[in-house]
Amino acid sequence: MQIYLPIAEVSVNAFLLLGLGGIVGILSGMFGVGGGFLMTPLLFFIGIPPAVAVATEANQIVASSFSGVLAHFKRKTVDLRMGTVLLIGGLIGAALGVVVFNYLKSQGQVDLLVKLCYVVFLGVIGGLMFIESLKAIRKSANGGSPTTRKKHNWIHGLPLKMRFRVSGLYISVIPPLIVGVLVGVLAAIMGVGGGFIMVPAMIYILGMPTKVVVGTSLFQIIFVTAFTTMLHATTNFTVDIVLAVLLLVGGVFGAQIGTRIGVKMKAEQLRILLAIMVLAVCGKLAFDLLVMPAEVYSIAAGGH
Repeated sequence: MQIYLPIAEVSVNAFLLLGLGGIVGILSGMFGVGGGFLMTPLLFFIGIPPAVAVATEANQIVASSFSGVLAHFKRKTVDLRMGTVLLIGGLIGAALGVVVFNYLKSQGQVDLLVKLCYVVFLGVIGGLMFIESLKAIRKSANGGSPTTRKKHNWIHGLPLKMRFRVSGLYISVIPPLIVGVLVGVLAAIMGVGGGFIMVPAMIYILGMPTKVVVGTSLFQIIFVTAFTTMLHATTNFTVDIVLAVLLLVGGVFGAQIGTRIGVKMKAEQLRILLAIMVLAVCGKLAFDLLVMPAEVYSIAAGGH
């Protein structure tokens, strides 16, 4: 069933959008990521303008993350205190990101910026996660214990310490704030929840237990992406409500399925699957940026 999206100014299949929303919802529940790192490029691929895809996808992430975090609240795997610190940084970062996004949009450079950001961040984060996950799986297969978190590092020497009881940590609030700001900027510019950066940062930098990371990440993502959507809708008018609703419906159902799948898999398996998906999306975007567009050939042919 073809429908017309007024803001995006394109016609797409409604069932395709529902299916894409469902897939991203499953990823949200499984990995604790908003899923925007996958959905936003997929929207590019089906003809949605990058500016509209970024602003609208943030809205869908809110729904899928909210659905997923409910399940984690039931399991008591959400660190509300850590999530609040991350959230404060995220709101600051989102405001800064929207300012940058609007400036580049006025200069006509926002489409290129969004795609380049995806290639760089997805390549770096996906590569690091893949290498670390392989090491953890090999160590576990050889009879050793999986890679453990460092109990003491440079973070423990920073001031402004706070106790995070659910995570079993007593660390400075400065690193979580910085992580939150970075994720907020990415949410505004790339249309992502930022979970693909937040999840590894929470595990390897902050030292949080994997079982708490997913739910806490989703908690922060809900509010940052909702704030980002509001800013985009009121400043550059690129939120397509019809597109958002279709993605939202699919995402809510998918998140419940993903949460059930995630609890049955080992942490190392979840991380390496996420890393593979991040690298696959990165490769596709890099290929599209490097390969000469098909339109060039049609223009050349018309000149003969």
